[in-house]
Amino acid sequence: MRPLTRSFTGLARTPHAHARRVLGALALMALIGVPAVDGRSALTVPRFSRSASYEGRTVIVKMLLNGQGMRFDPANITVDKGDVITFVNVSGGPHNVAFDAAKVGVSAKAPLSAAMPNQIMALTGPLISAPNGTYKISFANVPAGRYPYWCTPHLAMGMKGVITVR
Repeated sequence: MRPLTRSFTGLARTPHAHARRVLGALALMALIGVPAVDGRSALTVPRFSRSASYEGRTVIVKMLLNGQGMRFDPANITVDKGDVITFVNVSGGPHNVAFDAAKVGVSAKAPLSAAMPNQIMALTGPLISAPNGTYKISFANVPAGRYPYWCTPHLAMGMKGVITVR
């Protein structure tokens, strides 16, 4: 292994020091938009992203255990087509989000199911145990209507609500 020496700049010279400086410079160039040799950015860094199926807003719903019991906050939500609801496990987990397949209209069942990733049963989202863990449901393709929902482990404790899609 080469011994550590100092260059005229005072920076340490080791076999990997130069590579780290070059990679750091390339990353900085990409972030500020300096074009690479072929005219494209050295690294594509998205400034923001928007899903093609998402055109609306994101609504945050907290899943809680506090002095008021097990609950969603807010429990009753009105969204527009294209909105996304992000459920956040704040305390008292594990929590999930579930809909009654028998009460969801025939035309809504397939789009709602498609909007719910990682289901453990029909229209039943996975259990979220991690603090601040999230579960997102997009209402981009879900028809207008009223959708009662609940947390399966805490339904008996009254953890439920209604999502109204306009």
